[in-house]
Parts: sequence; structure tokens; C-alpha cells
Amino acid sequence: MQSRVISLVGVVLTILAPTVFAHSTEGVAGGFISGVLHPLFGLDHLVAMVAVGLWGAFLGDRAVWLLPVVFPSVMAIGAVAGILGVQLGFVEVFIALSGVVLGAFIVLGYRAPLWLALLFVGLFAIFHGYAHGLEMPAESSAAAYGAGFVLATGALHAAGIAIGFLTRFERGLLAVRATGAAISVIGLTFLV
Repeated sequence: MQSRVISLVGVVLTILAPTVFAHSTEGVAGGFISGVLHPLFGLDHLVAMVAVGLWGAFLGDRAVWLLPVVFPSVMAIGAVAGILGVQLGFVEVFIALSGVVLGAFIVLGYRAPLWLALLFVGLFAIFHGYAHGLEMPAESSAAAYGAGFVLATGALHAAGIAIGFLTRFERGLLAVRATGAAISVIGLTFLV
């Protein structure tokens, strides 16, 4: 039993190893593919983007589509700021906090008013976009890279929404809140 656990931990660490390099573009081809890969292989980005869709589904009504539309829209503004070299402080802190806070909202079942949910999502999107724009490979086309990260972001939001729809089943709410807890813990590890 113990050897199976050790083997499983080894496999998980091997799979997650590329996420350590999510904010480094060294050796990664520029353009559309780089834009797609950045949020998919950056665990901090991945969990936050899934959390946006999940919280939107949890909140229901218009939030299920507004949060995933606002996030990439505002993220694009942050990306432009990063590309232009605008100085923005505490980027990694806010990226980590996005996982902690959104995950906690899901765990606690926090039903924020729509305007407040949009404010939180927009704030976090600025920092995620900024990191994408700042770390865009120099040889990349900003339009191609941007299209890639917006597409990947949309896919991650859709995954979060799909998880959020589990609340329609008897034990689904527990699964959704457990996912929120995992997101929050992952965000906390990046914060620490």
C-alpha cells in the first residue's frame, strides 16, 4: 500500500512539474500555442480560471455567463498593460489570492451580488492578464498569443461551469465545495 502511495505521489509530481515553469517562456515557441499553453500549464492560472466558471455556475442566473465573459475581457486589458511594460505591483500575490478567495467563496457558498462578483473577477483578471502580457515571448504576435490565452481561458471557464452543474445532483454540492476547497488550498500554496 505504501509503495502505491509513493508511486502515485511521484506520478503527480511528474505531471505537475511543468507548472512550476508557467511564468517562464524560455524554450517555448511564440504565438497562439504559447498563449494556449500558459493558462493550461500554469497551475495558479488554471485553478483561478476554473474557479471563475465554477463560481459563476454556483451563483447561477446571469453570473454563469457574465463572469466567464468579463474575466477574459478584463484580462485582455491587463495583458495590454503587461505588453506595454506598465508597472503593476503584487502581481503574483493577486494571482495566488484569486485561487484562495474564489475557492473560499465556493466552499462557503458565498452568494455575492452580481456587481460584487464581477468586481472580484475583474480585479483578479487584470493581474492574470498582466502576467500573460508581461511574459509573452518577445517573438510572439500579440494577437495570436492573446487569442490563444483567451481560448484556453474560455475552455477552463467552461470546465468550471461543468463542475458547477454538479450541484443539480444530490451529492453534487459536496463535490463542488470540495473542488472549491482544493482551489483555495492550491492558491494558498502559491501565496505562501
